[in-house]
Parts: sequence; C-alpha cells; structure tokens
Amino acid sequence: MGIFSRLFKIGQAEANSIVDKLQDPIKLTEQGIKDLKKNLNESLEASAEVKALAIRSKREINEYTNQAKNYEQKAMLVLQKAQDGSITAEQADRLAGEALSRKSDADSNAERTNSDLVKLEGNIKQLSNNVNTLKSKITHYENELKTLKARAKVSEASMKINKSMSMMDSGSTISMLEKMKDKVARDEALAEAYGEMAGENKSLDDELDAVLNNSDVKTSNALEEMKRKMNLNK
Repeated sequence: MGIFSRLFKIGQAEANSIVDKLQDPIKLTEQGIKDLKKNLNESLEASAEVKALAIRSKREINEYTNQAKNYEQKAMLVLQKAQDGSITAEQADRLAGEALSRKSDADSNAERTNSDLVKLEGNIKQLSNNVNTLKSKITHYENELKTLKARAKVSEASMKINKSMSMMDSGSTISMLEKMKDKVARDEALAEAYGEMAGENKSLDDELDAVLNNSDVKTSNALEEMKRKMNLNK
C-alpha cells in the first residue's frame, strides 16, 4: 500500500470516527429539544390554568367587596328604620348585627382571595419566565442541531472522497493502467505495420491513379505551358 493510500485510509478512519461521534450528539440534541418542547407545552398549559384562576379570583374579590358594601348599607338602613319607628330598636340591632357579621365574612373572603391572587400573579410571572427561558433554549439547541447536522454531512462527504481516492491509489488500478498503455501501444504499432504492408502491395494502376488523383492545379498548368512552347497543342 502506497503512502497516499495509507494517508487516505487514515483520513477515512478519522472521518468515520467524526461521523460516529457526531451521530450520538445529534440524537441526544433531537431528544433534548423534544423534551424541552414537551416541557414548554406543559408550562403553557399550566400558565393558562393559573391565569384562569387569577381571573376567577379577581371576580370573586369584586363579588365579596360588593357583598360587604351591600351588607353595610343594609345595616345602616335597618338602624335608620329603628330611628323613624318603623321597627323596634331591638330588632334593628339584631338585623344590623347579622348584616355586619356577613359584611365581616365578605371582607375576610375578599382579603383571603386577594392574598391568593397575589400568589397566583407571582406564579404567572414565574411561569412566564420559564416559558421564555424554554423558548430561548429550544431556539439555541435547534441552531446547534443544524450545525451538527451540517458538520456530519461534511464529514460523511469527506469520508466518501477519501474512500474513492484510496481506491484510486491502489496498486491494482496502477497496474491496470500500465497494461492498458501497453495494449494501446501494441495496437498502434500493429496498425502502422498493416499500413506499410498495404502500401507495398500497390499495383501499377493504383500508383498511376494515386499520382493522377493527387496532381494539383499548378502541375497541370505547367504541363500545358510546356506543350504550348513545344507547339504540341493543335
């Protein structure tokens, strides 16, 4: 095996090694991107659910706030009824007390729900950050994957070229070319020999025909001029 053949064999082995080393990272990156996209979808779903809870909490806070105001107004109206004598003071105190108790419950519910809303909004912010981070990572790894695939294609192409060059540099190919050169040289010599033999076998008629056919215009004109001088033309 020649030096070039050995070099190409080494290059081919290195190309194979590079391709093998790149295949695993490509598969791992593809799986990683798949997992990240799955996490992204889950995060988006969770974010949507938390946002829905936040919207409902805001509605509940408004409802509890309105309830508290309503019970407070009713308590005031009951006390006014007692002042104008429409109901007894004892009855007014009882109804106003119950209304204020309901108001207190509504205020407590509004405060609790508002506290939950603050936590939900914090969760929404965190989920939003997670979603943005996942999107950024997915974009980054997709670009990395494109680079890896391009490198793998280049390595594979280099491997094929090295393989072809290695086969071309083999002793059998060189020997075959030398044999072909010898055969062509023999065929050319044989054709030349046959040509010479054909020339030697020409008859007198063939030679005359060849001479007559190859005479050019100048020779013909010279002959006519000679005949004219000799007064041979009549």
